[in-house]
Amino acid sequence: MNAEVKGTTLPTLQVTLDPGEHVVSTHGDLAWMTANVQMSQTTATGGQKGLMAGLKRVVGGGGLFMTRYEAQGGQGQVTFAAKLPGRIFPVDIAPGNAFFVHRHGWLCGTSGVVPSVGLQQTFRGGIWGGDGFVLEKLEGTGTAWVELAGEITIYDLVPGQTMLAHPGHVGVFEQSVGFQITRVPGISNKLFGGDGYHLVALSGPGKVWLQSMPIVMLARALEPYLGGATGADVAAGGIGGGVLGDILGRNV
Repeated sequence: MNAEVKGTTLPTLQVTLDPGEHVVSTHGDLAWMTANVQMSQTTATGGQKGLMAGLKRVVGGGGLFMTRYEAQGGQGQVTFAAKLPGRIFPVDIAPGNAFFVHRHGWLCGTSGVVPSVGLQQTFRGGIWGGDGFVLEKLEGTGTAWVELAGEITIYDLVPGQTMLAHPGHVGVFEQSVGFQITRVPGISNKLFGGDGYHLVALSGPGKVWLQSMPIVMLARALEPYLGGATGADVAAGGIGGGVLGDILGRNV
């Protein structure tokens, strides 16, 4: 198996498979493939199978079924495409070396990768949009390819070092990194979320990958320009107008 990331702003992941080799994806994010690659559905990966394993994937942002891509009768090729401008990169997973990934970040992986829920925290309303902070845990043995949006900043935290980040900007971090959700109270913050303003405290040791353009915040920025924008959004304009219109819209 050979995997190559191609492109810059909107990259693709091109995976070349020898006969009998396969990769799996929880979202089925196929862009294109050769005719000899067979697609099938499976609920098992990395030795994990059954309803409970599937439900853990669903809670973590994946699907109940996994899509399997296998080359037959010769070398085959399957290509996955990024959903947003950003980067695609691999992480090597081994026992005791799992990774936590934001819910839309796992693109595909080898058969030994086991996806499940890592953390789920619900926030109410405001700038976070009620989507909550959901992490997918990738464990087992193998290689997983991850997609992050925008520019990527990597921190290699030492023991005792802590980085505070908005939940949407948390892309990937190693299992060794400690994490805790904190709330910053205040009247002004209440406008941006019913629970106040939330930050994630990431503590070393371990690596952290942060993304500059999370999809939920991109959607929020585009909302005033879409057909569903309210009159208050258009009239007030800007971030303040968008937030005010959202609050009024929720209470109509």
